[in-house]
Amino acid sequence: MTIQVAIQKAVKPARELWLPAAREIRQWVRAALHGRCDSGQLTVRIVDRAESATLNQTYRQKAGPTNVLSFPMDQPDLLVPPLLGDIVVCAPLVMDEAASQGKTAQAHWTHLIVHGALHLVGYDHVDSVAAAEMEAIEISILKALGWASPYEESGESRTNRL
Repeated sequence: MTIQVAIQKAVKPARELWLPAAREIRQWVRAALHGRCDSGQLTVRIVDRAESATLNQTYRQKAGPTNVLSFPMDQPDLLVPPLLGDIVVCAPLVMDEAASQGKTAQAHWTHLIVHGALHLVGYDHVDSVAAAEMEAIEISILKALGWASPYEESGESRTNRL
């Protein structure tokens, strides 16, 4: 499997802002795509609240920042390997959510990168059936990476948040 992951950091370092190493991000993406996509390239962009809010408003018509956005490529076969798209993660919001949910930053980052990568290959949570399928896949991937279900830890289920 040849998955190429470019990483862009567009956020200023801060003492309270933990960022995963590039090798970790690549490991999480490859784990999410294993068996779902043989080859491809994508970008993970790490941003601040302002950029996340702008993207969220522009592309989802929702105010404020969000933890992760995925932008799948509409025509992935134009390039070899195919361009899968982009994942954008709002680092300060991820840190706030991890703290408020009682999770480690690394556990939350892993979940959101896996979640974003799955969106790039067609998974979604637009209805309860799709949400349950995506959630089960996320849990399986996270378990293989050594993490507990993020939904059990927080008491939330994506199907309950639709």
